[in-house]
Amino acid sequence: MPVWGWVVIAAGVLLLLAVAWAVARKARTRALEHRFGPEYGRALEEHGDRRSAESDLREREDARDRLEIRPLPEAARERYLESWAAVQSRFVDDPPAAVNEADRLVAEVMRERGYPVDDFEQQAALVSVDHPQVVENYRLAHDIHLRYDRGDAGTEDLRRAMQHYRALFEELVDAQSTRDDQRVVSSAREA
Repeated sequence: MPVWGWVVIAAGVLLLLAVAWAVARKARTRALEHRFGPEYGRALEEHGDRRSAESDLREREDARDRLEIRPLPEAARERYLESWAAVQSRFVDDPPAAVNEADRLVAEVMRERGYPVDDFEQQAALVSVDHPQVVENYRLAHDIHLRYDRGDAGTEDLRRAMQHYRALFEELVDAQSTRDDQRVVSSAREA
């Protein structure tokens, strides 16, 4: 075969590899967009480029996979639901105390489920892997909580913070399956 034939073949192989790489990259992007929902857009906005945002989201998944996230035992679940009802009723008489208690209660549920709770940003990032639809509620509630402590938020803001905390709280308490449970179910379906 002439040299130009080998060049054409090599160029064709390189073209096929480039197309395969682009298709795989697009599939990874679609999978991350689907997995993280609105959190994908937030990461993109935060990082400014797709590559950095997707790298961050994959790192979150890897960090989350190293954790042992577990559903709450039924007794703990009931105890937390009762605690939340008490927190909500406290809001009428003392909104700041209720918001402080809601923040503490959400952190307590996270701790019992297996999420680290030492650093808020790490906490939110890891929660975003399992609860991408409500993690923004957590960020908003936490921000209002901090703003109130600085004197930059009023009672209406605290009411919104309670709503945001409640959205995450309900998701954490009612989530009876973890990603690992979902993998077992998926594996069983494939078998």
